[in-house]
Order: sequence, then structure tokens, then C-alpha cells
Amino acid sequence: MARWLVKSEPDTFSIDDLEACKVEPWDGVRNFQARNYLRAMAKGDEVLVYHSNCAVPAVVGLAKVAGTARPDPTQFDPSSKYFDPTSDPADPRWSLVDLRFVKKLKRPVSLEELKAHATDLGDFALVRKGNRLSVMPVPDEAWQVVLRLAG
Repeated sequence: MARWLVKSEPDTFSIDDLEACKVEPWDGVRNFQARNYLRAMAKGDEVLVYHSNCAVPAVVGLAKVAGTARPDPTQFDPSSKYFDPTSDPADPRWSLVDLRFVKKLKRPVSLEELKAHATDLGDFALVRKGNRLSVMPVPDEAWQVVLRLAG
């Protein structure tokens, strides 16, 4: 089983929204490396949900991958902000996975707090400037540190 982190802006889609939906397609990813990570996800993989572009960026909850990657339909919808007119339906460029809500953390673990523990996190791209993709793998060490810090 692999572990992942997905980022979302809480004013667009938050951990509370995921909790209300229970299962949600994680769509709109438009970075090739992040897309490749989505495609590598397997049903049952564990996921950290991270709020970005907000007052206090932080890991706020847990989810699980509810199904394997499939084509993201927003790439073909001209009314979607994620529309990609160059994507071919016969060979879709963009993918999504369904995420299932697991729980909110007892307390958010801020990016600042994670950076303070950077030496304990292994090779966790989240704490390296310029490497913060919307989807990324989470090393085992980082997973354990996040859960410990969250209480």
C-alpha cells in the first residue's frame, strides 16, 4: 500500500466538503507529474488531505483511494475551468481518482510545523520549496510524523 498527499484550497473544496460527500472524484489535476502520481494510486492507498493557499496551510485529514485512476471528464467539458481542448478522448491526457473520507485530524499539522521537523520526514517533497505538487507520495517516516503531531 502506498501513501499520498493531495492538496486542495479549502475555499474551493475542503476536508469538510469531503466529509459531507463521503466519496469525491479528485479532478482538475493539470500537472503531468501529479497526474502520473494519480495514475499510480491503487484502491485502498492512504491519503493525507492538505489545505493550501489559505491562512495556515496544513494537513487536515485522512482519506483513502476508492478506485483506480480513470479519465477526468472535466478535460472534455468546454464549460469547465479544467477544459483541455488538446486532450483526445481516444487517449485522454488527464486522470482522476475517487477519494473516500476517513477522518479529520484531531488538530491540523501546519506546513510551518512540518518544516520544523524536516529532518524526521524522509524525502517528503512538501517541505522543499518549489516541489509542492497537488499530488505527491508520502514517505513512511513523514506519514508517522504527521500522525504523531496531529495527536
